[in-house]
This record gives sequence, structure tokens and C-alpha cells, in this order.
Amino acid sequence: MSTRSISIALSMGLVIIVILAIALFLIPSPASAPGTDKTAQNESASIKVVPFSSDNVKVSAPLPGAEVDKNFEVIGEARGDWYFEGTFPVQVHDSANNRIGGGTAKSESDWMTTEFVPFSANISAENYSGPAILAFLKSNPSGLPENDDSVSIPIVIK
Repeated sequence: MSTRSISIALSMGLVIIVILAIALFLIPSPASAPGTDKTAQNESASIKVVPFSSDNVKVSAPLPGAEVDKNFEVIGEARGDWYFEGTFPVQVHDSANNRIGGGTAKSESDWMTTEFVPFSANISAENYSGPAILAFLKSNPSGLPENDDSVSIPIVIK
């Protein structure tokens, strides 16, 4: 084989490789055709709304940052020692920490435990709209400061 034949064969091979590489980048694969983007489907399927959770209170609704009406329901769980006679206070505060509303969380099962106990609360903040703080206060019938505890999440009142 002559040097010229080898050069032509290598040139032709190089041209074929370049054409195939261009085809791979320019021709869409079936996975990236409209409506079948598997990456986008997998990413959207893996996005999950996570409820708020602390060591003592878990809130499944409303989520932090959620917009709520002036009257809304809170659903979650709190440790049994947060309840007194099956209830604990929930307050709503404006950005200056003024109390603008609230309600009472009521246990939905036996609260005499250290485990999490489901609760619900109907909350009212009638004369306010804007950013607010939803505060869950541990029941403290003793009034002793060392027994106080609270957990707060931001919300927006419509």
C-alpha cells in the first residue's frame, strides 16, 4: 500500500468520524423529543413538598411561606408533653411581633405520651394581611419560664 492510499483512507475515516459526531449532536434522540424528556420527568417526580419539622412539632399544613386565608386550619403533630389537657396555644404575630390572632391546637389521640400526637387547630387572624409568624407554644400551666418552649414558621395572610 502506498503512502498516498494510506493518506486517502485516513482522510476518509476522519471525514466519516466528523460526520457521525455532528449527527450525534444535531439529531435529537427519542428521549429528548418533546414530551419525552426523561430527565425533566425524573426531576419533577423527585421534587417533594416537605412538611416543617422540629424536635417537638411537625406541621404538615400550612407549610412555611404558604399563603393562608384570615381563617385557616393547621394540621400537624406535637410531642405529648407539649399538651396540657390535650391542648396547646397557637398564636399569629405580625413582623413587629404583635399578636394578631391565634387559636388552640387540640390533640386527636391520647396525648399522655412523649411521642408525637396528631393535632389540628382552627386559626383566626381577622384584621391583618401580609407576612406573619405562626407560633406554636408549649402548654405551661406552671407559668415557670424554664418550662416555656415555642416553634415558629413564617406564613403570609391574604
